Amino acid sequence: MSSINFIGGEKGGVGKSVVARLLAQYFIDHNRPFTGFDTDRSHTSFLRFYADYASPVVVDSFEGLDHVVSVFDTDETAETAPSVIVDLAAQTAKPLARWIQESDLIALMGEMGHAVNFWHVADGGVDSVALLDRLLDTYGDAPNYIVVKNYGRGSDFAYMEESDAMKRAEAAGARVITLPALHESSMQKVDRQNASFWAASNNRIGDNALGLLERQRVKTWLRSAYATFDGLPL
Repeated sequence: MSSINFIGGEKGGVGKSVVARLLAQYFIDHNRPFTGFDTDRSHTSFLRFYADYASPVVVDSFEGLDHVVSVFDTDETAETAPSVIVDLAAQTAKPLARWIQESDLIALMGEMGHAVNFWHVADGGVDSVALLDRLLDTYGDAPNYIVVKNYGRGSDFAYMEESDAMKRAEAAGARVITLPALHESSMQKVDRQNASFWAASNNRIGDNALGLLERQRVKTWLRSAYATFDGLPL
């Protein structure tokens, strides 16, 4: 199976790029080919950490967004197409939805045998719940939904878990997964290295190199995330 993964949540600060980076590292460590796209014009976090795999894309241009699915435009006799990861910046939902709907993208991907996954990365707050509701209003039951309760950005998900939006998502077959927090100072060191999670968890040289137990915590965190990803339609 190959898949196109829109890593969103619509608001800033919920950890979308961290999830995109995790999924990229998951594909790398499982020898799964993929192509990444970064839609953030200011921070380009995904591109910064996985430059060999990602490129920038402009979401307010159909021509730009068309590049996202160009990897699927291959000869039917070719090897399995790579999966796609799209790290969505905040406030990109409307132009993305217009492109998807006018291109009938979800139906096309289904005909071609590629899964379409919308990742809703959440911090458990009111905005995340309202934006989940809006996501469901936009696409209905057609795609796969993956709701990520990101404990690296929030600590109380009771409101989200009890919300009508979550009930709607579960009724639509959404997978609800939990991403545990990585110790803050370790994550800061990882980010300052501008390196992949693999490199950060193995590099022992430099001012921002992680110590023995910090590297072990990153590896444990990765294993936990991977175990969750194993059950998803990737």
